[in-house]
Amino acid sequence: MITQTKETQAALDSQGAIVLLKEGNARFVEKKMENRDLLQQVRQTATGQYPFATILSCIDSRVSAELVFDQGVGDIFSARVAGNIVNEDILGSMEFACKLAGTKVIVVLGHTACGAVKGACDDAKLGNLTILLHKIKAAVRAVTQPQDEGQRNSKNLEFVNEVAKKNVQLTIDDIRSLSPVLKEMEDNGEIAIVGAMYDISDGRVHFM
Repeated sequence: MITQTKETQAALDSQGAIVLLKEGNARFVEKKMENRDLLQQVRQTATGQYPFATILSCIDSRVSAELVFDQGVGDIFSARVAGNIVNEDILGSMEFACKLAGTKVIVVLGHTACGAVKGACDDAKLGNLTILLHKIKAAVRAVTQPQDEGQRNSKNLEFVNEVAKKNVQLTIDDIRSLSPVLKEMEDNGEIAIVGAMYDISDGRVHFM
């Protein structure tokens, strides 16, 4: 498996980058992961990095972007925060990754049975986590079914997963509205901003 170079990165467009991620996840699911020499990739990337994708995912220990997309050293930028939400720091990191480092796609990766989403559904409160969960509340409100308040909580996994999907969509909206840099790049066809959901039960990533 090649290590990304300036030339291979430049040759990719956003759709090609998405294809690489889909192919990587298929390898992961089929247990046919690439046989990489990671230390060799460490040496090859010591003087520069040319990732092709930026992945914003949850901190959940089961959702490592490098693993589920079968990528090696220097292939992707990975930003992680509970609930895969954005703030100024993450947006700045994404702007660096795309505008300065050349990645071709931003993937907002949610996942099933997300603990942060469950917390938002239950209106959980705990220190600074309360502030973070407040950013997911818009997704909870946006999912209108079921209307029975007794079913709009973490015990209803179908509801939780629908909120997780909506949260991915709203995060993408936030990226576009809060980062003129990334919005302009997307409008110019330089990057794509897409959503996906990882199923913790089978390892599959479903692009939205």
